Amino acid sequence: MDILLSPPVAFLLYIPLVALIALAGRLMAGPQQHDAAKTRNYGSGEEAQTQLAAPGYRPFFLIAFFFAILHLGMLVLGVGNLDTISPVYLIGLLMALAALILG
Repeated sequence: MDILLSPPVAFLLYIPLVALIALAGRLMAGPQQHDAAKTRNYGSGEEAQTQLAAPGYRPFFLIAFFFAILHLGMLVLGVGNLDTISPVYLIGLLMALAALILG
């Protein structure tokens, strides 16, 4: 009985089982009917947009740089010791974030 639980044997047993379930599903579904509405984009009952909401990757890169600077800066501050250079580093980090936000 333990041989049925070994991965290769179980895999070989599940292939025909999955094929039977897929065949039963196709038989229960009935014949296909082609319709133009089935091939259109669906957006919760609304017409699909014809233009991009935010074209290009620029908005994504701004957000990615913001989080990269913020997370890496806090990681450097958190791992390092609190000494006299930490406030200078924190001010530089805040200036970089402000420059990134303001463009």
